[in-house]
Amino acid sequence: MINLLLFPVLIPFLTAMILMFFPKKVHAQRTVVIIGLAGSVAAAVWLLATVMTDGIQAVTLGSWPAPFGITMVSDPLSAGLVLTSNLITLFIAWYSFRSIGEGRERHFYYPAMMFMLTGINGAFTTGDIFNMFVFFEVLLMASYVLIVLGGEKRQLRESIKYILVNVISSAFFVTTVAMLYSVTGTLNMADISAKVSEIGQSGILTVIAVMLILVFGLKGAIFPLYFWLPGSYAAPPVPVLALFGALLTKVGVYSITRTVTLLLPNDPGFTHELLMVLAVLTIIAGCIGALAYFDLKQIIIYNIIIAVGVILFGVAQMNSAGLEGAVFYLIHDMLIKAALFMLIGVIIAVTGTSNLREMGGLMKTHPGLAWTWLIAAFGLAGIPPLSGFFGKLLIVEGAFEADNLWGGVIILASSLVVLLSVIRIFIHAFWGEPQPIAGVSAKVYRSLFIPAALLTAVTVFYGVGTEWLRPVMTDAAEILHEPSIYIDAVLKE
Repeated sequence: MINLLLFPVLIPFLTAMILMFFPKKVHAQRTVVIIGLAGSVAAAVWLLATVMTDGIQAVTLGSWPAPFGITMVSDPLSAGLVLTSNLITLFIAWYSFRSIGEGRERHFYYPAMMFMLTGINGAFTTGDIFNMFVFFEVLLMASYVLIVLGGEKRQLRESIKYILVNVISSAFFVTTVAMLYSVTGTLNMADISAKVSEIGQSGILTVIAVMLILVFGLKGAIFPLYFWLPGSYAAPPVPVLALFGALLTKVGVYSITRTVTLLLPNDPGFTHELLMVLAVLTIIAGCIGALAYFDLKQIIIYNIIIAVGVILFGVAQMNSAGLEGAVFYLIHDMLIKAALFMLIGVIIAVTGTSNLREMGGLMKTHPGLAWTWLIAAFGLAGIPPLSGFFGKLLIVEGAFEADNLWGGVIILASSLVVLLSVIRIFIHAFWGEPQPIAGVSAKVYRSLFIPAALLTAVTVFYGVGTEWLRPVMTDAAEILHEPSIYIDAVLKE
């Protein structure tokens, strides 16, 4: 039963391997990828239910005792993130059938998607810091394929920057892991935490903590390391943008969260203050970008940066309310960003442009799309009772408890900027006189709109169903706040 936590990693991996054998058979690719993702979602639901019933699940491969073998660990946070990632990828794969184009489908689009999901699920589940590096490389190699697939000039130009940044980041990551191993003599994350608490937070450990924050911050796009993200994410087609925007930066955010709560939590006076300042600067930078552009993709891409700042600000409070809010908001943001990017894809398909100045009047021609966009926009901005509200409320509560009033005020102010940025899209694209549009057939429109609308409905349920979901978030926050629970569960296996 305990090996259940390997299934969300193994199923996408095996599905990707199967898909490699018949890349030119598009309909067979679509069928296999949906079956594989449905299996992954089912395994992730079962895993989350098991974790909530029986506590943290851990397995050390090869029958080695922890901390000597490679350990995989699933707690409420990692299980919740794995389920969310699988669910989002299922919707995006369905959405891709009509939006990615058969040319890309014949050139390993679905295998690359599944390999990327393998890396993401592995990074969320691993209990070994070097193994996290390995899973990062798996998801990055797959993302390199996705970002260049199609070979458009803009994709190739932006992919060079994307690959270069991630290669440098990975080199820093492996160097930092080597430094951490030289100090603690272990790579098991629970064992590192136990060793660090024994030897105390020396100067070298503070340096390592800052390096890890910067390494993961480069992958998660925190200030000032987000410079690569807006161009790189806007270059590929919308389904790839939705995958990247919903999932990739969140792996970096999750890794920072694990670093400051589990690995190196013993010098909060410096590392957590640094994280809080970087989080606030990230929010401000994202707000400026979200208001500066008239391009649909860029506005929501800068909203990714705002959300990264909001989540990490909650983590930096290091109290129960802030951590619970960060967990709640992290999963909300994954769902809502995927839904928004998919809806943007529908708008671009209908209008033939991503420039707001060239749109108008879609409310008259596509009212369903207009109202779905408005619901998703309100969810992103945190209008109650939608999904963004409760997480942000808890983060602000955590800030006030920690006497960071100014930070709480910035979080609240950022909600207004987010609302303004998405309502601006609503006003330009949906109000006014209808513009001459490229148009798509009713069949194509439906096949794009239905998965986007259903994922938006999932985000609404996530907000309205807060009461049912609260135990998962509370347990996840408790384990982040009390790392001894995680350490005991892993090292006593």
